[in-house]
Amino acid sequence: QVQLVESGGGLVQPGGSLRLSCAASGFTSDYYIMGWFRQAPGKGREGVSCFRIRDGSTYYADSVKGRFTISRDNAKNTVYLQMNSLSPEDTAVYYCAAYRATVSTVMRAMCATSGSGMDYWGKGTLVNVSS
Repeated sequence: QVQLVESGGGLVQPGGSLRLSCAASGFTSDYYIMGWFRQAPGKGREGVSCFRIRDGSTYYADSVKGRFTISRDNAKNTVYLQMNSLSPEDTAVYYCAAYRATVSTVMRAMCATSGSGMDYWGKGTLVNVSS
């Protein structure tokens, strides 16, 4: 049973930084894609960033490129999302998700979406960017 537990959300001023963590357990192989999705108030869920465990490849939504960095600590089985230069538009509940991929899975196809194809989800952590 895969479990994902997010942490690190909170209140931050515009221009500030936060680091989200997603601790994963229950993976049976390294053919997983882990990702971060977010849902802002009154809006649909959108993909933010993903990480393919097998080869370390990454995906970023255009709206966060250059500001957010996704990474993984293999020893801790944890994926991080470092968020810099935050703006009020980044305010949302951020969800960690995982997909049991295959060698042919196109990461962008899983991540540049609402995440409806992901297999597992955390409960979410709120990021509030406000002065």
